[in-house]
Amino acid sequence: MYAKLIFRNAKRSVKDYLIYIVTMTICVTLFYSFLSISSKYYNPDIGSAYDFHSLSDGLKTAVCMITLLLLFLIQFVNNYMLRHKKKEFAVQSVMGMEQKTIGRIFFAETAMMGICSIIMGIFLGTLCSQIITAMLLTTYEKSYELSWTLFPDTVLLTVCFFMLSFLLVGIWNIHTIQKTKVIDMLSADKKNDPALKKSRWIFAIVILFEAFSVWMLITGAEKAFFYYDSRFAFPVRMMFFGNIACPAVTLLWSFFWLVRSCRRARTAGKNRRIHMLLNGLLACSALNIFAVASVPPCTSKYYLAWGAGTIRQYLIFLLVHLLFFICALTYLLSSFIAAWKEKTPEHRYKGENLFLFGQIISRLNTTNKTMTIICITLTLAIFMFVAAPVLTGWSSGYLDARSMYDIQIFSKYNNVYEEKDLPHDNYQIVTDFLSEHHMETSYDCTFYLYLPNKDDFHNRGKYTFPVAAISLNDYNTIREMLGYEPISLAEHEFATQWKVIAAKEEAESFLTEHTVIMTDAGALTLSQHPYYKEAMGETFYNSYTDVLYIFPDNVCRKLLPVMQNRYIMTTEKITYGNAAELEKLFTAEYPEQAETGTAYGVRFRTLQINDTKANNFVLQAAMLYGAVVLMVICLTVLSLQQLSDAGQYKYRFSVLRNLGVEEQRIRKLMLKQLSIWFGVPTAMAAAAASIVTAYFIQTISAEVSAYIGFTALLLQIGTTAGILTVLLICYFLSTWILFRHSVGKESGAHTDA
Repeated sequence: MYAKLIFRNAKRSVKDYLIYIVTMTICVTLFYSFLSISSKYYNPDIGSAYDFHSLSDGLKTAVCMITLLLLFLIQFVNNYMLRHKKKEFAVQSVMGMEQKTIGRIFFAETAMMGICSIIMGIFLGTLCSQIITAMLLTTYEKSYELSWTLFPDTVLLTVCFFMLSFLLVGIWNIHTIQKTKVIDMLSADKKNDPALKKSRWIFAIVILFEAFSVWMLITGAEKAFFYYDSRFAFPVRMMFFGNIACPAVTLLWSFFWLVRSCRRARTAGKNRRIHMLLNGLLACSALNIFAVASVPPCTSKYYLAWGAGTIRQYLIFLLVHLLFFICALTYLLSSFIAAWKEKTPEHRYKGENLFLFGQIISRLNTTNKTMTIICITLTLAIFMFVAAPVLTGWSSGYLDARSMYDIQIFSKYNNVYEEKDLPHDNYQIVTDFLSEHHMETSYDCTFYLYLPNKDDFHNRGKYTFPVAAISLNDYNTIREMLGYEPISLAEHEFATQWKVIAAKEEAESFLTEHTVIMTDAGALTLSQHPYYKEAMGETFYNSYTDVLYIFPDNVCRKLLPVMQNRYIMTTEKITYGNAAELEKLFTAEYPEQAETGTAYGVRFRTLQINDTKANNFVLQAAMLYGAVVLMVICLTVLSLQQLSDAGQYKYRFSVLRNLGVEEQRIRKLMLKQLSIWFGVPTAMAAAAASIVTAYFIQTISAEVSAYIGFTALLLQIGTTAGILTVLLICYFLSTWILFRHSVGKESGAHTDA
């Protein structure tokens, strides 16, 4: 009998469970699709040059940690269903059914819906796993073929995780139903809203904001004291001035408000005084955002001398001001709407707008904290979506620039203080290993990097490391290895080789100041072809420098050699196992820091590509998975927030019907209401994420231009917007269907009566 009752209730309540089913299906789909990559049955053909185990283990750890967030979501959705069905539970209890039995029936209903979600989620997960597999094989530059594979261990893990979650939540629900009084269940949907009390959380936010304003003011004054020059261009001077004036205005406004508040404490209401303070701070935070956002473009365009630490510090200021802006705006949003309603009677009395204003303002007053958290979480999710491909694209592009040779052996003299301790070795251990394993080489170049002036040997400050030099013959040999054309120099000429990341303006400025350089072999003048910018690896330059001198061979014979490198290209790819073995042998004989002070290093293209691609894929997959989970949580909360209030809206909309409002206009009113609830936090989050993303991209604009390309970046941002739009439409339509069903059914009951 109970089984028949469970099936009947589930069939009758399937519309009520729509949000539950949608949410659980999305959760299962995400969990299975991302975790399938870590299955022991998953063996993609990525070649012997790569090892898949490190990627598999890292991805499994990341997915399982992020999935813990889903436990909160499952509990939240179950609590909504519990509140939604309390009246039904009360009727069953009055009819004589034990509350423990009611709890078990409810658990069976949710478990049945959960099982349906698991089945649909695993099916959709097999589809989504094809996308993840395509991402993986694209990362390893392998061709992709569509295949439908169900991984037993991933299916088992998915079923066990979600069934265990349903069991734990179900036990808690049974306990809650047993402890709830029948009278409370009957009147659950008749309760009025709690008394409106403004939370004190905004005061804590204001205090923290003021503290950061003091920090920003001190930082701005410090930077102006050490770096300001009246000869700077007007935008730079405005940037310095703005980052002092804006936080100063913020603090002055707070002081002015405090003095005025003390004088008018009796005449002005408390809420009015708080709103006055927040209105001023809201405007100040907007000014601060513009001031802080001007730092990266001015730094890159005018080559300001402060380092990356300053950029990161101002990024913190930007985040703080954005977070405060969101908090203050959501707190004041209801008062802004109320003020607009009062000042625009043409809008207030148009159609059913008066009713809509009342609906929105009443809920905003009691849900501003929830809306703030949703906005901040959505901002984080959107930024993660955009940052994931940017970071991985940057890393992949950087990988191409630093893994240009099958084997790179390099040395550094940073901790060598005696010339006799400088390296002079041909790294014979590598030659022997290649010979033992019958690996032939197509190019093998051992070369020195020299100091133009011997006196610079002891310059070890971060910004005073001298630019090193390479002989023309060695330079052309390496160019030939990489497929570049050789260059030529006259007897007393020199040229320069620059890193890919170096800006053209930086190179031109350097060459303008170094048309003639003095060396231990005499003076050299700049060649007619002064600089080259082909990618030639990261170990090609001295520490903390982006440029390398190219000298004639006879000049280099008279200079001090300080670093000895060896670059090798093999005829066939070195396997992952051989590369790992040779790396172990090399580091045993040539440690990172030898007793002489020389630092040795070895890089294998195979190991670099494998490790970087694996880490990139884990990072991108984890960030995308986390972003989607956060979005699903936020959109679920927004949806259930409206559906939870449907009990109050039933009567209100029935009053409109009794007043003669047409059904079409009522539906349009519902659509407006849901559009505002979903649109406002999404728009605020998108705007905040756009500002943070723009600041972030501006700080690494050189890397983006060199390694990713702004066209590819725009495509990635467009993909992010598409995913957010699809999720938003799914939840909006689901909420719209349930909202109409819930409100319309009760309204009809009132009308019939």
